[in-house]
Amino acid sequence: MDERTTPSEKTREEEQQEALKAHEPDRSLTDEEEEAAEQALGDSDLSGDQAEVRKNYQEMAERGVQQKGEGRIQ
Repeated sequence: MDERTTPSEKTREEEQQEALKAHEPDRSLTDEEEEAAEQALGDSDLSGDQAEVRKNYQEMAERGVQQKGEGRIQ
């Protein structure tokens, strides 16, 4: 059953007010969640070598320019 409706002006106003409210978590992290988040951040390569990233980016950009055949973006 596909019964589509159009939201009323009041509904749109309420949604707009809700969207502007500050968003906050409903609870604090547990110790286990905080520890897991810290460990995940420590395991990531977010602090990786910027020179290596730059080199890989340039290499991929050059490959893209030289691409031929199907799938080429023009």
